[in-house]
Amino acid sequence: MAILILRTVIIYLALLVTMRLMGKRQLGEMELSEFVVASLIADMASHPLQDVGIPMINGLVPIVTLFCCELLIAGLTLKSVRLRMLLFGKPSMLVVRGQICQRQMRLNRFSPDELMQELRNQGIFDLAQVEYAILETDGKLNVIPYPSELPPTASQLGVSVPDGGYPAIVVNDGRVLDARLKRLGLDRAWLDAQLKQSGCAGPEGVYLMTVNRSGQTYVAAKEAAHEA
Repeated sequence: MAILILRTVIIYLALLVTMRLMGKRQLGEMELSEFVVASLIADMASHPLQDVGIPMINGLVPIVTLFCCELLIAGLTLKSVRLRMLLFGKPSMLVVRGQICQRQMRLNRFSPDELMQELRNQGIFDLAQVEYAILETDGKLNVIPYPSELPPTASQLGVSVPDGGYPAIVVNDGRVLDARLKRLGLDRAWLDAQLKQSGCAGPEGVYLMTVNRSGQTYVAAKEAAHEA
């Protein structure tokens, strides 16, 4: 049993390191080659776990080999547009100026129901509002409404909007992130004053607190624990 646990931990760490080195893209929408590599890695990793008689090296070597293949393909496709189109294909226009391209729909095996579902997912309920709908190589549908259907921006309305910057977390589940407070030029005294103003006795009662560059804060108090 101890040997099985140790083999499982080794394979897990190897997969964790491999997927981390492959980058964040592999954790979201994947290209064809990335999906193939991820599927093969999962299959290869399962063999040493199912049979303790298989040497660990028989599981680790294929994982490292597939990782190297993915890095090689990624490097080549960055340099060659033709190779990228050959391996990944190219985006397909499913809607052009409000008209559905039925040939492209059939080629991509994309049904009208799927098209309308994707539009609803992006908050669009009327196909007449869509100028272009592009099916990307990773399978994601990007929708571009007509300019008249887009909400006006602050610059178009001539309104000046202050830039608050990115809200940074300063209290996380009751823990004060002192290093982040220091980077923002703040201290515990400021934090205590803000919490008191929000009705919190101290950081231990705060689930989340953020502050942006303009000093605007958001405080979410911890919910009271309920007995089952």
